[in-house]
Amino acid sequence: MFVLIWATLLFSVRSNADTGVDWRRPFCDRGYCITLSKGEITAEAGLCVVIPCLFTTGYGFIAQHIVWYKCEAYELCDDSDIIFNTNRNNEVQSGFKGRVSLLEPDVNQGNCSIIVNDLTEFDSGSYQLRVNGFLNGREVGYTFYTRARVSVKGLTQRPTVMIPPLTEGQQTTLTCTAPGLCSGSDPEITWMWGGAGETDSRTTGNITAFKTEDLTAVTQRHSSTLTFNLLAEHHGTDITCKVSFTNNITTEEMVTLNVTLYPKILNSSKCELQSVVLTCVCISEGFPLPTIKWPLLKNQAEYSVTTTVSNHRVNSTLTLTVKEHSNTAVECVSSSEVGEAKANLIIVTSERREADEHGPCAVLLWTVVAVVSLIVNVLCIILLMFLWITRKKVKPNQEDRTYMSLKKTDPSPEYDVIV
Repeated sequence: MFVLIWATLLFSVRSNADTGVDWRRPFCDRGYCITLSKGEITAEAGLCVVIPCLFTTGYGFIAQHIVWYKCEAYELCDDSDIIFNTNRNNEVQSGFKGRVSLLEPDVNQGNCSIIVNDLTEFDSGSYQLRVNGFLNGREVGYTFYTRARVSVKGLTQRPTVMIPPLTEGQQTTLTCTAPGLCSGSDPEITWMWGGAGETDSRTTGNITAFKTEDLTAVTQRHSSTLTFNLLAEHHGTDITCKVSFTNNITTEEMVTLNVTLYPKILNSSKCELQSVVLTCVCISEGFPLPTIKWPLLKNQAEYSVTTTVSNHRVNSTLTLTVKEHSNTAVECVSSSEVGEAKANLIIVTSERREADEHGPCAVLLWTVVAVVSLIVNVLCIILLMFLWITRKKVKPNQEDRTYMSLKKTDPSPEYDVIV
């Protein structure tokens, strides 16, 4: 059992080497020997650390209890530094209560390895072992001089998000597993649509209750699942799994959803015939990116096809010279490895399109011109009549001009002679 537990921890906890414990040579004093891992043990905040330890005692010594201390390397540990005691739990520092446990409860097996959960950077330091028991009927104890060194750094491990194959229109379940395999406080796992700190309410899924799986007596795997129905707009969406440990220690992992989208031909696809030149545009979306084919081209020798791609959209433009136009529609076929879509694009001639698009505008324009012209003509007639009437009142007639001329003329000399 101990071998299984240790093997699991060695590959899951970053405190040990990848291929096993790098043991020191046993340190012995008067028959009391201790074997610890070689070098400094590294771990990350929020997770746990295993301190591997084996011991043997002198002849006649019967081990009963194990005590672990944490103090500075240059200090002698005393009772105030106790972090674990199999006999007197009340003597343990308050900050370590419930966080330390033995990997093998049977002390007589010579295994003094412990696991410390819910780590913080303050747990870095020097750890020392003491074994209490009986020798020749007397209660005695032995404190080993050699110590284990632990260094706790900030959390860098991230959650693991498992994504199954995603297909539009189907239900899917994402699984997020917290880092570490510790039996300490359960972390909190939350899901967020979009990136970290973003809010996206387009989709709400069913999040399962927090799940804990016991792997061994001292190791657990924590996970959460998110179940929802896949839509086309989920393609390219970011989703984040956030794991929160004790002491406000958090880590998160963001993944991008790649949803298999069935090919779809957009309504903006169309065909137009201008004189003898036929131009057709077919626009399709899908993931993986679909290809567009024109069945009309099977019987054509001269034509041109231009294709452009943007994200998961493909645009195909067909240009063809037609001498005799008998078809009313052109078929566009969009296909990928997941499906196929077809559409008949109606052919619209340029004359009809111009009449359809500009006919109402032309009628309205001519109506406006006619009304304006009528108003201008009426105004001109009124103005002419006004000027004519005004001129008639002011201008004198021919008789008035003659009479005035006669009155201004002086009598001639001949008239005087006659008189």
